[in-house]
Amino acid sequence: MKTIFKTLFIVLIALSISACSGEDGQRPSGATQPAEPQFTAFELEHGIGPVTEVVELGELNADLLAKGKDIFLMKCDACHNMDTRMVGPALGDVLERRSAAFVMNFILNPSGMARQHPEGKKLLAEYMTPMPFQNVSKDEARAIVEYLRTQNSD
Repeated sequence: MKTIFKTLFIVLIALSISACSGEDGQRPSGATQPAEPQFTAFELEHGIGPVTEVVELGELNADLLAKGKDIFLMKCDACHNMDTRMVGPALGDVLERRSAAFVMNFILNPSGMARQHPEGKKLLAEYMTPMPFQNVSKDEARAIVEYLRTQNSD
């Protein structure tokens, strides 16, 4: 008698799983997929994160540059250099490829960028290692950008 109940129980569980997911293991035909995030033109170009306006670079600021270099050497240098790929991409020409706001948003919101932003997803697929959050402030991220302005991959 116990065997019959066990068998019946297993069959009922299997049927309920099948009913919830559809015959082929997919969602039932009436179920909707979660929507992909919709990005504004700004977010597509400049990333998603706390930087929501274009970052005007202006004249090079020597104090900000020195601070950015120190932060870069302490928090970024283990995974990035300027001219060759390491754990992460080379950054010598990053400001030719990306805006300052994009770089700052990637520094300040690396997991959000890697999980949601189309360019962040591409970078994660290419480098196979997500960038960790380095606990830097918006001002420190701006200082890192100032340092990166002085670098090139040549």
